Amino acid sequence: MRIRGAWLLMALALAGCVGSPREKPRRPQTSQRPAPAKPADDPRELKQCLADLGKYGAQYNVLPDRWFGNGCSATGAVQLVAIGIPVTNLGAMKCRTAERLSAWTNEAVQNAAMAWLDNRVVKIESFGTYNCRTRNGVPGAKMSEHGRANAVDIAAFVLADGRRITVEKGWNDPDSNVRNFLRAVHKAACRRFAIVIGPAGDAAHYNHFHFDMGADGPYCK
Repeated sequence: MRIRGAWLLMALALAGCVGSPREKPRRPQTSQRPAPAKPADDPRELKQCLADLGKYGAQYNVLPDRWFGNGCSATGAVQLVAIGIPVTNLGAMKCRTAERLSAWTNEAVQNAAMAWLDNRVVKIESFGTYNCRTRNGVPGAKMSEHGRANAVDIAAFVLADGRRITVEKGWNDPDSNVRNFLRAVHKAACRRFAIVIGPAGDAAHYNHFHFDMGADGPYCK
């Protein structure tokens, strides 16, 4: 019995010397930025677009790529500071859309104003550019190009003589020169943008011209 007792004590002592298994140290978790839904624009295309903007003497700020969730983004975008004629409410806009707006403003708007109104445009009023929403704000509809900073809405033109020509009232204005001016700049936009929608397009555009460079074009109405 004494021998068995000695062995039992020795076994207990050895068991006490063996440590319990340790957990492997965990690596600290680091927060990662979610991968964007779409890759940023090709830097070579952006470089070419910025060079094209320079041809019109446009002043602009290049903006960082941003993703806002819900499929909305502003990549390869700039903010126009000056394009010859002051344009209100311009925010983030994809470079190519901004370049097309600069071309339209410099090549078409003033020529049409002089031809039909015998006046110069001193300001263009817009409803803005980037806006994270579906097309026409309809729930369940496809993403608007505004949600990709790829569109701009034009609402009115202010002339040097103080007159203000709005798309809403001017499209069917009794003065044929006002009507012809708006139709001329609308037609000129169709030659420069992928998609152009005005009052003749649908009820949602009764008071502005919508211009964008989306893949669903060409479309002009």
